[in-house]
Amino acid sequence: MDMMDVDETSAPREGKPVLVILVGAPGSGKSTFGEDVMRSSTRHWVRVCQDTIGNGKAGTKAQCLSSATSALKDGKSVFIDRCNLDREQRSEFIKLGGGLQIDIHAVVLDLPAKLCISRSVKRTGHEGNLQGGRAAAVVNRMLQHKELPKLSEGFNRITFCQNENDVKNAINTYSSLGPLDNLPHGCFGQKNTDSKIQVGIMKFLKRAEVPLAAAPTTSGTEEPTSQTPRNNLYCKDKEALSSISDTDNLETKEVERQEVGSAGSHANQVCPDDIPTLAFPSISTSDFQFNLEKAADIIVEQVAEFLNKFRNARLVLVDLSHKSKILSLVKARIAEKNMDTQKFFTHVGDITHLYSRGGLRCNAIANAANWRLKPGGGGVNAAIFNAAGPELESATKDKVKSLSPGNAAVVPLPSSSPLFTREGVTHVIHVLGPNMNPQRPNYLNNDYNKGCKILQDAYTSLFDGFASILRNHPRIPEGKSEKLERKSLELPVQSDCSSRKYFTGTDQKSKRSDDHGSEKSKKCKGTQDDLGLPFTDSKGEKVDSEHRRIERSRSKAWGSWAQALHQIAMHPEKHKGDLLEISDDVVVLNDIYPKAQKHVLVLARTGGLDCLADVQKKHLQLLNMMHDVGLKWVEKFLSENASLVFRLGYHSAPSMRQLHLHVISQDFESTQLKNKKHWNSFNTAFFRDSVDVMDEVSSDGKATLKDDDKLLSMELRCHRCRSAHPNIPRLKSHISSCQSPFPAYLLQNGRLVHAPGEPRNSVQ
Repeated sequence: MDMMDVDETSAPREGKPVLVILVGAPGSGKSTFGEDVMRSSTRHWVRVCQDTIGNGKAGTKAQCLSSATSALKDGKSVFIDRCNLDREQRSEFIKLGGGLQIDIHAVVLDLPAKLCISRSVKRTGHEGNLQGGRAAAVVNRMLQHKELPKLSEGFNRITFCQNENDVKNAINTYSSLGPLDNLPHGCFGQKNTDSKIQVGIMKFLKRAEVPLAAAPTTSGTEEPTSQTPRNNLYCKDKEALSSISDTDNLETKEVERQEVGSAGSHANQVCPDDIPTLAFPSISTSDFQFNLEKAADIIVEQVAEFLNKFRNARLVLVDLSHKSKILSLVKARIAEKNMDTQKFFTHVGDITHLYSRGGLRCNAIANAANWRLKPGGGGVNAAIFNAAGPELESATKDKVKSLSPGNAAVVPLPSSSPLFTREGVTHVIHVLGPNMNPQRPNYLNNDYNKGCKILQDAYTSLFDGFASILRNHPRIPEGKSEKLERKSLELPVQSDCSSRKYFTGTDQKSKRSDDHGSEKSKKCKGTQDDLGLPFTDSKGEKVDSEHRRIERSRSKAWGSWAQALHQIAMHPEKHKGDLLEISDDVVVLNDIYPKAQKHVLVLARTGGLDCLADVQKKHLQLLNMMHDVGLKWVEKFLSENASLVFRLGYHSAPSMRQLHLHVISQDFESTQLKNKKHWNSFNTAFFRDSVDVMDEVSSDGKATLKDDDKLLSMELRCHRCRSAHPNIPRLKSHISSCQSPFPAYLLQNGRLVHAPGEPRNSVQ
């Protein structure tokens, strides 16, 4: 690398702790940089990562500052693993040097935007769950606001890395830095202080295989666009979003929580938060020909009333055209009333493709329905019924037969609906407004006194219906809107020893995410909202107990990405060439993200068995069969490598739908084992041994679930000697050479399976 502004004499003579502030966009390799140095350095390093600082979950900047201060006072060197792309984000960490005898360095991973975006889009199992299409738009937006560090900020040394070779050299430099060594002060490797953001980057984004946030287009096609909040182009801080419900526990870095915008006066308001969102079209202003000015007044009035009572929600008015007059009128009134554009804004796009084409996550969408609640008729009604498939028509018939003007009906969307699997929409709310078109039923003969009252009632019923969803779903289930990284059910296949691999819940957090422990709470838990808004159906009645029962049952629905194993189990013939074994009762496949040398899944093919919680005594024979099939594959693997040791079991709260048994070797040699949740999901009580599950179901009729979230955030301990380790790289280094016997309880009751006479498996 080129060197400039070097001050050799300023290098201190005695070794002292170093605070290294990593600077770079998502996908630039900050975490990898820190881990690579820590793996090979003799100096004691601590990596402070905001994505995992809260016991394996996302934390705050204050926690990072506290952790860094503590480590530096103990004489340890520290990597600050955050984006740190502007001076303000770096300033408080630089101030730590004021009262401590330390050097403050910056390592700037100023790699090409295209490379960062490519990495972010393709990666899986990211600690902060910034991956897929959402990541592409966030990276592009962040890079437009980057501010390269300068020595004048308070740094002793700045290293600029502008390609992968520069990064390797920097890793070698810090890896070779011994406990008593120091690096010369100055600025190294900066070739172009005025480097520009890549132009035309959105053309690259369009080639991604996953849903993208809205991007400008060069064609004549209308692209989804949302109204830009005037005073807040992006969400800067997690603390600033404290009012948002913690549905999916996103672990993005502080400055990554941005609202993605496109160029121009409009921007796509896609802040990766988890505010429950309702998207709705303008009611009655199209085919029913209601006056646009009056409709705009009513919309804004009813939205304001709703948001005053229900602050933890978001409403989006949607229309197909940039030239939409109703959107223009509503936007003008939003500005006049100085309404919060984080909670209510307009969006140009197809209401049936808000996420896949616009990056806008909505839990519910409103349908401007006809009184018969039938498909067809053109417009929004036809589009929504077509997009949702026959499942919506069937679910609507089960819920309500017809609708009168001024009323709404909430319909839970079946998880098999394309609108659910593709867009993450969990509910459709049918709403019928007043008709001013003499060619349509219930014509009001231009009686706007009556028409305005009916339209007010229609919006009130619509928003009350949304409120009823939130009361029954105070925490929106993961996979429905917030963690939705659209995964095709035609799953990617990777070859490994001529066999194929498929999805498993152990690497989808997301997170999907790696949130095995929080999955149950995300599906089933949440505090009741204190809002007492009544919801009326087509007859003006309040939601009855049957509706609430349906809503509660829907809260256990699985998101689109989590359906992959279920689809394979139900339709193995579609994946015949990619499975290890198929029978009438089970299928066997490789885990696409194996956490060890050998890691396969045995899937039950019985419908209604989503997870261990669904198992009853009548399923005991199936459990025995799954265990036997697992043992058969263990025997095969041991014939190939007799040194392996295996464990068979279930996750207490899996993140993938369909009961599946893990058959996993205990070496845990895998690049896919990346974080605390990965490790603890297999090495705490969260992992239920198959033999114990069979015993419990036989005696008690059900399995005991150990699904406490705290299990997945426990400290990292070796599964043999139980020694504690600060991070995954240290743990992996230890277990690769640990010769301690396994704990006695693992060798009891057949919990561990190994080749006969293997001495390494002796009891403690």
